[in-house]
Amino acid sequence: MQTQTPTGIHFEKKVKMTPSEAIVETLVAEGIDHMYGILGSAFMDMLDLLPEAGIEFIPVRHEQSAAHMADGYTRVTGKAGVVIGQNGPGITNMVTSVAAAHLAHTPMVVISPSAGTPTIGWDGFQEANQVSIFESITKETVQVPHVSRVADCLRTAFRIAYAEKGPVLFDIPRDLFFGEIEEQILQPHQYRVTKRGFGDSKTLDRAVELLKDAKKPAIISGRGVVDADAIEDVKNIAEHLSAPVATSYMHNDAFPWNHELAVGPIGYMGAKSAMRTLQDADVLLAIGTRLSVFGTLPAYDIDYFPKNAKIIQVDINHRNIARTHPIECGILGDAKDVSEELYTRLSQADPNRPVDTQRRMSIKEERQKWVTEIEELAMENGEPMNPRRALLEISNLITDDTIVTSDIGNTSSTSNSYLRFNEPRKHLAALTFGNCGFAYPAAIGAKKGKPDAPVVSIAGDGAWGMSLHEVSTAVEQKIPVVACVINNGAWCAEKKNQVDYYNNRFVGADIEGPDFAEVARSMGAAGETVDNPEDLKRAFTEALHSDRPTVLNIKVDGTQLAPPFRKDALKMPVRHLDKYAHLDHRNW
Repeated sequence: MQTQTPTGIHFEKKVKMTPSEAIVETLVAEGIDHMYGILGSAFMDMLDLLPEAGIEFIPVRHEQSAAHMADGYTRVTGKAGVVIGQNGPGITNMVTSVAAAHLAHTPMVVISPSAGTPTIGWDGFQEANQVSIFESITKETVQVPHVSRVADCLRTAFRIAYAEKGPVLFDIPRDLFFGEIEEQILQPHQYRVTKRGFGDSKTLDRAVELLKDAKKPAIISGRGVVDADAIEDVKNIAEHLSAPVATSYMHNDAFPWNHELAVGPIGYMGAKSAMRTLQDADVLLAIGTRLSVFGTLPAYDIDYFPKNAKIIQVDINHRNIARTHPIECGILGDAKDVSEELYTRLSQADPNRPVDTQRRMSIKEERQKWVTEIEELAMENGEPMNPRRALLEISNLITDDTIVTSDIGNTSSTSNSYLRFNEPRKHLAALTFGNCGFAYPAAIGAKKGKPDAPVVSIAGDGAWGMSLHEVSTAVEQKIPVVACVINNGAWCAEKKNQVDYYNNRFVGADIEGPDFAEVARSMGAAGETVDNPEDLKRAFTEALHSDRPTVLNIKVDGTQLAPPFRKDALKMPVRHLDKYAHLDHRNW
């Protein structure tokens, strides 16, 4: 017997269907209403069912963009995105963006048609060992071993994607879309759980003791807090302890900036206010963050990560506990469940803790010093405009409901200093995989997830060259996102390395690009080139309220550069062959 429900067809027992039907109905049961990719013959039978199932297929211009779109969509909605492509090149084109989602802990299902079972191993047309390629950049590669297992394997893919917070490859030989099977479509609650709990009770009591006795407790709030909707609980803990709250690297929305205990982000081009307040912490509560090596490196020559603090680390993934820093107390659990229980026990164990007025005043002063510093830096003249000034104006104009995506590179990374958010799921950054071309497709995916929110992407002209083709997608699908292209005419993050370490010898650094506004207009979008703060403010405000995709080509000074991006990984050049002796730093 089968009945139609809002989440598809509910089957009380197994019934006859095709594998394609089983896959699509499993997607419907998961609440999937759209997916990203480029059509291909490998999955044409499934593709044919999507409109009738109520699943929109969004055709991108390059498959790398598909997974970035799904990544952006998932980060703002919490629902796993789905991508698909032709076997071979269609799927391998997603390697970079799936790897980025893997390091970003973004649940995602990659439907990966592969060579048909009769031809596997013959090096046929568009054949690739996709499972091997994706093994190290996904949480799991789930292979369909038999036509009768298609729905079961897809359920497994979703279960692991949500449980382990990352992409999963669902690999299905292309001939297994066809045939006849007996299958029962299950609802998600029948094969996966959503509540994780607060971990070990005794460990929680230990954490309470550490925090209760702390003189200078501090908190780092990470992506896990956003995903678990735990910000209010972290606020309660912070207010009880009078503890400053920093956000982990490029997760500036993990604690509201308008809260008096917020001190800003840590990591490269983060906030000095966060770093100075963390330096002398005696107990550090890290919630929903893996405390990545890169995200906790010294910045601005401040070695800020506290050396003697007792660290309490909360994470849903046991692999992240104490992975990078020695801890005093590790709590394996959901960020919300842990924070909620931790606050309950803390307020019971230490009900009369006085407000630390002096510490709160110190936090306020550090915040203001930092705001003043970066505003003054932004007001320095540039030719034609200081890139910091562009970022300052953009940050001043975004509203609380605006979602901002940021790419990788000199100016995109500097945005870490300026972007402030009062609501969660508003800041989507390229994070530690560090690939260019993330921000714009992620913005398109975010807009699909939150169509009523303004969405802005920030990318340099180098990164923009890797994603501008998706303007056609935004135009075709009527997705009005705003692209802010910070155009400094070079790969400036690397150019800064050549300035500081290679005596201004520029190899491959300069970019001669087209007029990006004109290109955007030729693709059907709105486009404008600006080179001064007043025009930028006007054009950005208009774009933010427009119902058309808009590209702002923002001309800035290419000589005003941020500190070296990988200062930890570079050394002054030494040469031994006579041919290169003049390039030795000792001979400059």
